[in-house]
Amino acid sequence: MRTADDFAALRRAHRDGLSIRQIAKQFGVGRDTVRKALEHPEPQPYTRTEPRPAPIFGPFREIVDAILAADEHAPRKQRLARGEWLTQHFNCCLIGNAGTGKTHLATALGLAACRQGKRVRFFTAAGLVTQLEEAQQQHRLDRFLTQLERVDLLICDELGYLSFNRSGAELLFQVFADRYERRSLLITSNLAFGEWGQVFQGERMTAALLDRLTHRCHIFEMNGESYRFRESMKTKKDKDPKKGK
Repeated sequence: MRTADDFAALRRAHRDGLSIRQIAKQFGVGRDTVRKALEHPEPQPYTRTEPRPAPIFGPFREIVDAILAADEHAPRKQRLARGEWLTQHFNCCLIGNAGTGKTHLATALGLAACRQGKRVRFFTAAGLVTQLEEAQQQHRLDRFLTQLERVDLLICDELGYLSFNRSGAELLFQVFADRYERRSLLITSNLAFGEWGQVFQGERMTAALLDRLTHRCHIFEMNGESYRFRESMKTKKDKDPKKGK
């Protein structure tokens, strides 16, 4: 919404008694846009006072550079690093056993998105639910949800490793559902989709979420031997004093 008429429509909805959140959902805009419409009769031009700071990649820089430099015939995992799926508001799910590289790949894709100027937040599922519940208790849930809505890519790691209470599951569902066809999600989980009812505590909520999540989604099954277990066994073998006898 960028015109004075658009802002006027948002203000009329507010005068009719709708909350900021209800208006944002009805018109398909962010809550910050609604607040600006209530403060200003016309959209204000946006100017960045300072350049966006370059992200710090640390040990992942070589990984991200290698992925971004891959040609068009690269595997699909690498093509995701080019970012087209984010502009199309697709999601990505990495499903598989522990130790198969899900978090590592999610981190690399998140850093690649940062390099392309996208806004990215990374949470474990348990950490995100904890922050949502704390925000709700402190009466700042709307503010936190607005912050999440502004993010181009929300990464939720380790979904399914810990269970949540009903309230936490509903808050997490709200975050995921609100991003449908508006922003992108990247979820890693050790659970197959058929087992997500353990997380969201009910078939109806789980079915509603999966319907939205998988509609426009890249899904990767990352099963196999744990890299950590393989490395541990290799280290143990190298330290075996009987080795080579």
